[in-house]
Amino acid sequence: METNIVGLEQRIETLINECRRLTNENRSLKTEQGALLEQKTQLKEKNRLACTRLEKIVEKLRTLEDQ
Repeated sequence: METNIVGLEQRIETLINECRRLTNENRSLKTEQGALLEQKTQLKEKNRLACTRLEKIVEKLRTLEDQ
């Protein structure tokens, strides 16, 4: 009976430790996800600006070509 209780206590302790580890990992992943979403937003904006610049350059080239 005593060994069953000790075994159960050890399993509970293992589960508690695993729960803590997973909580920390989840927190870390959420932080990383937030950073990646911010980076994605910044890259989308840079891409939009680059497309706008490229369109202006193409338009200037067409204007020069027409002259």
